[in-house]
Amino acid sequence: MPSVKTKRVYDESAEDDGYRVLVDRLWPRGVSKTKAKVDLWFREVAPSDSLRKWFGHDPGKWQEFLMKYRKELAQSGDFEKLVSIVSEKRRVTLLYSARDTKHNQAVALKLFLEERGVG
Repeated sequence: MPSVKTKRVYDESAEDDGYRVLVDRLWPRGVSKTKAKVDLWFREVAPSDSLRKWFGHDPGKWQEFLMKYRKELAQSGDFEKLVSIVSEKRRVTLLYSARDTKHNQAVALKLFLEERGVG
């Protein structure tokens, strides 16, 4: 079974990260591409700008964010691409830049992958 974890892009990379996928729509401030050690910048799987701004990492909006984000992903088809990547790579780290480590798109994507039995 594939292994998926989440990690801030600002944290040091580790050998056990496997394939590192940045899931932010915008490149993180102050991080060089060399330091980030990103294998894939998959910005299309990130929440839309309007959803991201609406959510604002407000824990009180988390459940509604999950529903809206799931709907966005279903309409775009990008989540299926992520499922394929995770299935192929076997060990994937979803990278994000948010300060909130519990309420962000990487955590949501990991949850969605687990619901599908992938990760």
